[in-house]
Amino acid sequence: MSPVRMSEVESAMRAVLAFNQSFNQHDLAGMMQLVSAGCVFEGFAPVPDGAVYTGKDAIARYYADLFARLPDVQIKTEDIFGFGKRCVIRWKLAWGKEYLRGVDIVRVEDDLICERLSYAKSIPPLLS
Repeated sequence: MSPVRMSEVESAMRAVLAFNQSFNQHDLAGMMQLVSAGCVFEGFAPVPDGAVYTGKDAIARYYADLFARLPDVQIKTEDIFGFGKRCVIRWKLAWGKEYLRGVDIVRVEDDLICERLSYAKSIPPLLS
């Protein structure tokens, strides 16, 4: 792999890991610094296709609502790998004694997340 291509892969993974670190601190401002103005986030709920949130404001409202409903929610990276400006992250979302496992496909441009597509194994009623 060329050094330029490796740099793109590392940049994408760094952006996603930094976003998840801010998520675990419930640092909404920090999270939004890592997404592009026109970022598209496709959530895993409601089933079957999930809702789509476009732009920082819509995405911030989604996460603010999630943090309000699940004040102890955390995300754990189980695996991450990249290819070009995309990466795939396998995660475990946990709150209290509950958890959800899934995977996101993320596209990064200019060190900012511009698309995050989330898929989950099953959706608990609290997250639907």
